Amino acid sequence: MAPQDFSIRSKKVLLPAGETAATVKIETGVITAIEDHDAWPGGEHDRDIGNLVLMPGLVDTHVHLNEPGRTDWEGFATGTAAAAAGGVATVIDMPLNSSPVTTTAEALSLKRQATAGKLCVDVGFHGGIVPGNAHRMNELVDAGVRGVKAFLCHSGIDEFPNATEKDLRKAMPVLAERGVPLLVHAELAHDMPPPPGYDPRRYADYLASRPPSFEQDAVAMMIDLCAATGCRTHIVHLADAGCLSMLLAARERGLPITVETCPQYLAFAAEDIIDGQTEFKCAPPIREAVHREKLWDALAAGLIDMVVSDHSPCPPEMKALETGRFDQAWGGISSLQLGLSVVWTEAQRRGHPLADVVRWMGANPATLVGLTHGLVVGHPAHLAVFDPDAEWVVDGSTLKHRHPVTPYHRRTLRGVVRHTFVHGRPAAPGVGRPL
Repeated sequence: MAPQDFSIRSKKVLLPAGETAATVKIETGVITAIEDHDAWPGGEHDRDIGNLVLMPGLVDTHVHLNEPGRTDWEGFATGTAAAAAGGVATVIDMPLNSSPVTTTAEALSLKRQATAGKLCVDVGFHGGIVPGNAHRMNELVDAGVRGVKAFLCHSGIDEFPNATEKDLRKAMPVLAERGVPLLVHAELAHDMPPPPGYDPRRYADYLASRPPSFEQDAVAMMIDLCAATGCRTHIVHLADAGCLSMLLAARERGLPITVETCPQYLAFAAEDIIDGQTEFKCAPPIREAVHREKLWDALAAGLIDMVVSDHSPCPPEMKALETGRFDQAWGGISSLQLGLSVVWTEAQRRGHPLADVVRWMGANPATLVGLTHGLVVGHPAHLAVFDPDAEWVVDGSTLKHRHPVTPYHRRTLRGVVRHTFVHGRPAAPGVGRPL
């Protein structure tokens, strides 16, 4: 393993003030100096990466690593290896789909114990709100959770039932007092009558089963609860552009509400999904291209704060790939390793610089969960070396996460992560730390 003390220089170093040629000095895993490009000492362990971009490692605050209990779905070793391969230096693990779910301090302790020797990147943890555990919010915050997650609809696993408005009214004032964000899966779902000629393989029929009104009703409720309690409220994986006007009005009222979206909603469109392609199933569903473009507009305007993966893997047989039935397939997309390349591919087509992508996928998620970010003296040496011009074709079988299923298979992307450093070391098992 390489020593922690070294200097790395590039003609393209992405600093908070902008891109410049510079040398970054690292000692004991911390950035200790940022100097002129020519100050590079050129020692045995120092690195000159030429025209490759040196940028801060990304932060993904919405990841399902599924350990302990469901390591046949993912796991700390494979999930954090995928993160490192994608330039992500820190992930925050969701309270499901592990077993036990992280709704108590004891469960959080078990999860931390399960990380031993496995982490390629730093991993923090969200707790969860389920019916009957609102009294545990202080316990979870004291134990170190970075946020608390609630579902407003069925989560997909029975161990993590959806919270009701009554549950949230009990929990949110406590979270407001403690300054911890509530993260909300914002769909108020109910059974929809099947359309004429319903076909469980037809993507349009799956899309109709989770209409935009599910998201809109949930976002409206959360805006009201945010206003009533003062709790920092974070809407996860926004897919419906019809919610944006409500969220803009809430922001203009000064409410502490933030919003994320995910690569799949920025890269895909419902019109392009072929019937039976259950690898595209997620919830909320990937909507039509008009939604995708409006999400990009909102991201550019700052109304959507961040882009995170919602990496939610499962064994291939749970995706119903052989039958192509959306009603039987697990709703989740594996994209932890691919997020930077996916978003950069789409962003540069729309004229966004890499600095925008790093803000959406690094600085803003870090702010949400109270972490430092950026190439700044005194910060942890979490770095990524990125080739923004290299093109590559995704092969699911070569990805680091446990299973090869991904809707990005055979998609041409732009941008390749060449190296990721965590605490000044090349990312590898045992380098990452539980937060």
